[in-house]
Amino acid sequence: MRDPRSHPGRRLSIVMPVLDEAERVAGALEALSPLRARGVEIIVVDGGSIDATVEKAKRLADLVIVAPRGRASQMNAGALQAQGDALLFLHCDTQLPKDADRLILEALARSGRVWGRFDVELAGRPFMLRVVAFMMNRRSRLTGIATGDQAIFMRSEALAKVGFYPDIPLMEDIAISKALKRLTRPVAIKQHAIASGRRFEARGVFTLILVMWGLRIAYWAGADPDTLARCYGYAPSSR
Repeated sequence: MRDPRSHPGRRLSIVMPVLDEAERVAGALEALSPLRARGVEIIVVDGGSIDATVEKAKRLADLVIVAPRGRASQMNAGALQAQGDALLFLHCDTQLPKDADRLILEALARSGRVWGRFDVELAGRPFMLRVVAFMMNRRSRLTGIATGDQAIFMRSEALAKVGFYPDIPLMEDIAISKALKRLTRPVAIKQHAIASGRRFEARGVFTLILVMWGLRIAYWAGADPDTLARCYGYAPSSR
């Protein structure tokens, strides 16, 4: 089979929203350098960092732009600048499989679906992080809803068709999943994206699980995302 990465018109763009990530952004982008060498476009969207994030990103990305703070706002700004026919939205603390570009393009082509995500692995010492990741992957397969930690990807025309990410301070990944699911169910790639477990370790695994489930239930019941963000103690730099 011909490598889909070589097909004209199938370029992949990776959009990475960042805020005050000077300690991590260079390592995150260096990990993407093999993909960039194969023609994957790397776009970093800064939300107004007060550290050296932008300076460190400029030498390792194809494009670095600034957008209003907020993950949804930043991802939309990056998507509007992207040249790729497929888009991947990647957290700064998530590492992709080394052949992620091939996996994404093949999965979209083979499945006929317009979006998808990876299975996730949570990096960290507590054993419960493995259990949490397993449950996240299982829940996602059952519901067709993905989280940002699972490295959501989609065809660019699909994102435009659903009107881009809703500009809300929390649950933007749930909202875009619901919108895209009206087009097709997601394709699930079994290879793991490795996401940081730092939020779980900082707040406590069980505490954060209970908080996030409470917020999701409230969101599904129609609660205002701004109110949920305040309940979560939302600060963009902490996400």
